[in-house]
Amino acid sequence: MLDKTQSNPLFPAGVTAISDIIKIVEDMGNQIPDKSWMLYLLELFNARNIPIELNLICQFDNQDYFEAIFQGINRYRFKKVLPVVGHSYLRIIMMYEKKKLVRYSLTDQTNGNTETFDFPLDKMNFDYVGGNQFTGIEWWNKTGNFPYSIRYNVEVSQLMFGFLDKTDSDSITFVPHNSLIPNSDNSGAAYPVSFRNIMLKDGCVCYSVEAGNCNNGIHYSV
Repeated sequence: MLDKTQSNPLFPAGVTAISDIIKIVEDMGNQIPDKSWMLYLLELFNARNIPIELNLICQFDNQDYFEAIFQGINRYRFKKVLPVVGHSYLRIIMMYEKKKLVRYSLTDQTNGNTETFDFPLDKMNFDYVGGNQFTGIEWWNKTGNFPYSIRYNVEVSQLMFGFLDKTDSDSITFVPHNSLIPNSDNSGAAYPVSFRNIMLKDGCVCYSVEAGNCNNGIHYSV
């Protein structure tokens, strides 16, 4: 696994949502091994370290899609908004304590199609405050212990934190995410990926994912 993460000391208090924009720039061809897949992650951990994800998933069989995941379990596959080369997608994960749910929102900014999925948490003792965030790539190889070439070159931008409006419990205000620190699986393995064009755009960290070689993630701070 290879990814970039925002560490707890830099993670602001009171976060209830995260968002980004992922643009699929180029299809590099499918070299994913049999029964395997890879993920382009947008992941939020609550204060109790429960993971919540809205990922672009690429499979060995070319059935690529966006998936809402909670506690490591696939909860919903988006059916109306599908990955297309050249399109940009706004991904949002929101935690609503008043409604006792997590909302996953996906919008194709190229054609305007939007799809949402609400995952109810009324029967769960859940902490509706964020504690950490992930952005990056994860490899799942069911044929051997090695990473494989990425499926898509992508651009990730508009990384943002969300905070509930104090005067309106249904409204969320987003602010820029301007720091990243690297994270890896500590295996020492080199991965066939590179992270380029790391910068601030509109106050938010953005970066490109391309073919290359590295064994760690991004470091960026202002």
